[in-house]
Amino acid sequence: MSSTFSECTLADDPRPSAGPVALDLVSAEFLAPRLRKIVVGSLLVGVVLGVVLALFVPVWVAVLVGVIVGGPAAVSGWLGLRRRVWLDGPRLCARGLRTRRLNMPEVVTAELTIRTAGIDQISLRLYDGRTRIVLPLALYTRGGGRELPILALRTLADSLWTTELVPAAAIASVLVDQLRAEARDAGLDERPLYRAIELVRSKGRTPHATLTDREVAQLLG
Repeated sequence: MSSTFSECTLADDPRPSAGPVALDLVSAEFLAPRLRKIVVGSLLVGVVLGVVLALFVPVWVAVLVGVIVGGPAAVSGWLGLRRRVWLDGPRLCARGLRTRRLNMPEVVTAELTIRTAGIDQISLRLYDGRTRIVLPLALYTRGGGRELPILALRTLADSLWTTELVPAAAIASVLVDQLRAEARDAGLDERPLYRAIELVRSKGRTPHATLTDREVAQLLG
């Protein structure tokens, strides 16, 4: 099993605290050094290119070219540094360019979405009538992947059960089964989130699909 799977077990997993619980599939601490390099490198490329071009073309043209070349990657890296997803009590919060907040007890749509490509991804899409948030739950490659750790899965499942939505309760049950599979270090075929991707593939519903209520029920047990 890939080492990127959660190494926690139910025995050593602490009880959820009253504070915010991070739901980032890839931790900010892991990504930050790479993203900072992207931001700094992109800015340097833009500045150097602008300075060189300024020797041959009007300054405003050099500045514009420097911004066009270095700007997009720098902005993308900066947004990556800001991006966070967490649960704070009944609120699911997602920060990017701005922070969006979704009230879990008021959720009116809860869906599992699948994207199949070189790296397969399964996400939870939630909507409370005002805010829509897509939360990645797992990434899979051949023979391995990365999944939300046990504490995040349990806290998310508990939060889904606060809704009055039947599909949300079904997804919460899937997350509990996933939690149990992670805790005993089960193989990929025993992990509901991975089985969801295989289910979509077997039906030829690629590269994007949303699981039906019947398909979510098939993942249980």
